[in-house]
Amino acid sequence: MKRIKLNIDGVMDFISKKEIEDMREKINEAKSMLKNRSGKGSEYIGWLDLPSSITKDELKDIEKSGDLIKDNSDIVVVIGIGGSYLGARAVIDSLSNNFPYLQTTKKRKAPLVIFAGNNIGEDYLFDLTEHLDKIDYSLIVVSKSGTTTEPALAFRILKNHLVDKYGEKKSKDRIFAITDKTKGALKKLADKEGYKSYVIPDDVGGRYSVLTPVGLLPIAAAGFDIRELVEGAAEMEKFLNKEEDIFDNPADLYAAVRNILYKKDKLIEIVASYQPSMNYFIEWWKQLYGESEGKDETGIYPSGVNLTTDLHSMGQYMQEGMRKIMETVLFVETAKEKLIVPKEDDDTDELNYIAGKRINEINEAAKDGTVQAHKDGNVPVMQILIPELNERYLGQLIYFFEKACGVSGYILGINPFDQPGVEAYKKNMFKILGKP
Repeated sequence: MKRIKLNIDGVMDFISKKEIEDMREKINEAKSMLKNRSGKGSEYIGWLDLPSSITKDELKDIEKSGDLIKDNSDIVVVIGIGGSYLGARAVIDSLSNNFPYLQTTKKRKAPLVIFAGNNIGEDYLFDLTEHLDKIDYSLIVVSKSGTTTEPALAFRILKNHLVDKYGEKKSKDRIFAITDKTKGALKKLADKEGYKSYVIPDDVGGRYSVLTPVGLLPIAAAGFDIRELVEGAAEMEKFLNKEEDIFDNPADLYAAVRNILYKKDKLIEIVASYQPSMNYFIEWWKQLYGESEGKDETGIYPSGVNLTTDLHSMGQYMQEGMRKIMETVLFVETAKEKLIVPKEDDDTDELNYIAGKRINEINEAAKDGTVQAHKDGNVPVMQILIPELNERYLGQLIYFFEKACGVSGYILGINPFDQPGVEAYKKNMFKILGKP
């Protein structure tokens, strides 16, 4: 069975094997705190065994709703912010290359997925409603409380638009709510109006929720295989639980290496992808690690780039700027389709030297050359090698990062499952707007 792999060859000029071995005690202590639910924020560790605990009946019910959305809609608008939309978008965009028309194919017959409620842009919402006037659509609204400003605003606007377009009765069949099990404004409204509803588990925080209905329903509605996604995550869960040696357990090794480098003043981690469709996967990773580790005036600062694109902008800084950075590369080893560089007689663009090669082979050469250049420029580089970009390997990657984040947070000595700082801007905004 293939799985994603972590390659740390590019950091071994910066740290020693002994330093990694010396992290065993801290790693094991952090893992024990997760397993025994004895650390800070332990009430939010439901994601830990989530992949293996999802039942076939639960998946079947989500797939049924996904099919209903696909049958009735050309567009589905997913309303949510932070973890309520980033996980779903990470998977959907990764599998459709950011091209809207690739989200809708004859093979999948899937609606285009659009996201709202992650900003307060008036023009964005206005243009969206104008477009929705002309097309059949459904809404998936994700909010535990139902009162978070950005998604609540978007839902109010779009719910009224939906009712005006389809009427009170028919609009209810086009709204799917993912919310708290027993309380909150959205739960109350869903029960009153009879929306099809799914539960956000009490013990799973937003940024860890992609493998709950929060992520699974939008992904299913987009026409992708949520069973493969969950099975991939379950494979990684089983593997990480079984593998005790730090050098054979990629989540433990990743957590150890990045914390060793942090102690050596590498304060910024840049995740770089050579697959342009993975832009929102990086955004999901940034939220997972930024919101989990950035507290008590500590934590590694998460950043991201798309390569080779950003080598023509951020590449200069990465090569020669302030030496406070470490890099983690995401690389997909096998492309889904085969595209060969053709040979031309006149060779005016001087590319005949790579004629006959696959584009992915050239991309890999660019990656290898960049890794070597960054190492030479005093940037330690880890690589996460993904066999192929599909649901199963994305499931593995999601669980790998989640487990490593929990371990890394406990090594830092913070609560990796709360986000008290997120409330600061809200208090100021509410005061300015005069909220009672």
